[in-house]
Parts: sequence; C-alpha cells; structure tokens
Amino acid sequence: MSLPVLTLGTAAVDFVSGLERLHGPVTVVRRCAELAELLAAAQSGLARAAIIAGQTQDLDGGVLERLHSAEVSVVALTDDDGERLRLEALGIRTGAETVEPEALAALVAESAAQLQGTWPPARAAAGAAGPRLAGLADPAGALRPRDADPGQPGMPAAKGELVAVWGPAGAPGRTTVAVNLAAEYAAAGQRTLLVDADTYGASVAAFLGLLDESAALAHACRMADQGMLDREAFERVCLKVAVTGTSLRVLTGITRVDRWTELRPSALGTVLELARALADVVVVDCGFSLEHEEELSFDSMAPRRNGATLRVLELADRLLAVGSADSVGLPRLVRALDELEHAVPSTSAEVVLNKVRAAAVGARPEAQLREAWERFGPVREIRAMLPADPAAADAALLGGSVLLESAPDSALRHAIAGLAGSQLSAPRRAPRRRALVKVKF
Repeated sequence: MSLPVLTLGTAAVDFVSGLERLHGPVTVVRRCAELAELLAAAQSGLARAAIIAGQTQDLDGGVLERLHSAEVSVVALTDDDGERLRLEALGIRTGAETVEPEALAALVAESAAQLQGTWPPARAAAGAAGPRLAGLADPAGALRPRDADPGQPGMPAAKGELVAVWGPAGAPGRTTVAVNLAAEYAAAGQRTLLVDADTYGASVAAFLGLLDESAALAHACRMADQGMLDREAFERVCLKVAVTGTSLRVLTGITRVDRWTELRPSALGTVLELARALADVVVVDCGFSLEHEEELSFDSMAPRRNGATLRVLELADRLLAVGSADSVGLPRLVRALDELEHAVPSTSAEVVLNKVRAAAVGARPEAQLREAWERFGPVREIRAMLPADPAAADAALLGGSVLLESAPDSALRHAIAGLAGSQLSAPRRAPRRRALVKVKF
C-alpha cells in the first residue's frame, strides 16, 4: 500500500519527481509552501508522513507534537551537521538533501512504522472500531511522553527516583515539604535535584533566598523543545545551593504567572527524564489544579496550564499528597484525592497531613485526625503527620535556608526527614523550668 506524504521546502522539487518514478511505496499528496499549510494538511488526515527539506529551522518539539498527534511522522533533509544532530535529538529521522529516492522512501517508511508503535498511547484502546486520535485534549493519554531512546545522544538512561509533592489549593505547605525533603535527601548523600514546576505560584527560589530571575526550568524546557538539551547544557542551567557541606541542584520556576505557557508538557517530560538520569532523587514541587475544562475548548492544540502538573504526576515514582490538618484543609484533600484518581488513575498517593496542632483539631490531634480519616477519608493510610512549628518554619524562611540548617532539632524537621527515609534521634526538648515556691517563716 502506498504511503501518502506531504512535502515542504524549496528542495522538495528535486526529489518529488524521483519518488513519483518509484510508482508505489510513497505518494506525494500535497506540496506545501509554508509550515502552517503543512500542519493544516496533517490535521485533516490527508497524509501519514511529512518530508521537510532545507527549511528545518522551524521544527521543534511543539511542531513535532502537533504532527504526531495527527499521526504524521517526519523525515527531515539537511546537509548541516549541527542541524542534523539537533533534529535527531528530537527523534526525527534525517537524511541528506541529495538522498536517493529509494533511500528516502525507506526513511519515510521506517519513520511511519516507528510512529505507529509509539504514538498515541491510547491507540490500543481503540479496538476494532479503528484508530482514535488521542489529541491534546485527552487529559491522560495525550500527556504521556514517548519513551526516551537510551541511545539518543545526550540522553542517558533514566534511573533516579522522581518524587512529586502535590496538594489541593489553600497553601497546605507543598513548597515547605518539597524544599526540606530535597535538603534531607542531599544531606543523606543522594545526588538531588529540586524542580519548581508550579505554574500558579512558583516560590522555591524565594524559599531558598535565591535572587534568580532566569526561570531555569523554563530555560531547560526551551532547550528541550529545540532538541538542544544535553548533559552539559542541563548542568549549566541548574543552580547549586550549599546545604550542610553538600550541594543541592535547583531548577527554579517561572518568574511571572503569565509564563506558564513555557512549561509545555512534552518538553517538561524530556527535562524530567534527563534529570532522573543525572540525579539519584528528583523532587518536584507541583501546582494544585487538575481541572480539564481548559482542555475541552474547540481548539485541541490550545495550551494547557495544568498540563505541567499532570505530566509530573504521570511520571512520578512517588507522589506525596500534602494537606492541611484542619477543618478546611482536610475536606479539600479528600476531594482533591478523588479528582487525582480520575485525572491520573495510574498514580498512587501517599497522604501527608501538615500543620498538625491541637489548636485546630483539639486534644490528641493525631488520634483525632486518624479517626476522622478512617471515617470520611479515602481508602488509604496516612503516611505521615507533620507537626505545626511556625517558629522553625519562619526562621528558615527569614534566613533563606532549610530546616536542616536553621532548626535541626525541630519536630518538623525530624518528621520531614522521616519522609526521606532518614533515621534521626528524637528531637531534644527544652528542660522544664521549676516553679519557685515561697516559704514563709
């Protein structure tokens, strides 16, 4: 069966006639003059592959994602060695502009066959009814990245653990937990990377006292989108923070809320896969929202503000769901966990109740919280309860440090260290002052 293809570029004239003389494996159905025309033709289902010759500078992760969502594979022809390496880093098959028609037809067939086996993930669920396009409006399937090729230049095989720290709206303490959890991993000798992927209120840089305006994560995503993110580039983007004799690497978040479009899910997935290859533990501070209404617009290619959070949750090896331990935060967490189960059914969250205090719950707060959770909460155990320690948290925030440095003996620091698997002795308690008794003679 002949494979319908689209072409783009002035050099396309040189090989189209050669492909037509083959009479079979490849059929050119449209010669496009601009990239916008090629994308429109791809979305119409007219072709299964595209050949782009000479004008490859506009090919990036976003264009590739749009073509792949329409089940159109890509072959790029260029004589520039640097451009060829960039395109191959994006997973695009390349050839010389003077490639022979038989070799070009073989490249197109291989590219189409590879795409059929990797995109979209929901194809297997289509069954006999025919292929279903898992467009970008699909909240789960469309966000799942293609498996990274271990042999791809600059992309070593991933091995580190990805820990996502997430929770409902209302400031339950996600960033406090994420920052101090990463510090505990680093202090334990693990190569640790802290990532701020919150698209609503990025604050890791402020927590650590970093005067950073570069939005390191957005920078890394741009390079990943262009196929230029390798080990050396990744190391240059990361900031290093000294923590008790060791270093914690940090990818700071966006500096303004209107920059959320720079954290595209596909590019973020590439960044996180490379991060897992270079670090033992990657701790990600996520945004709170999982809603899909924005993804149901008439334009299935519209940006998704919550796509970054959903991508992180899908890739996470471990997910900590942080909720505030009070009469407002607890119901929010219960509802949010239900939303999480529907949005990302493949994940399993560990419940962490933060700011546990008798003033908000009553006497014996931990026992009362466990009893209330067993009665009204989802069918999952509470992983940890973090005590409220505003004095220690404020001191760390004021000094731009972590609890490990500013309040190493605090109960909150010990509880977070337990989440990291660190075994610490019980915090020292201040000795009680004896009341003076006046004796009359």
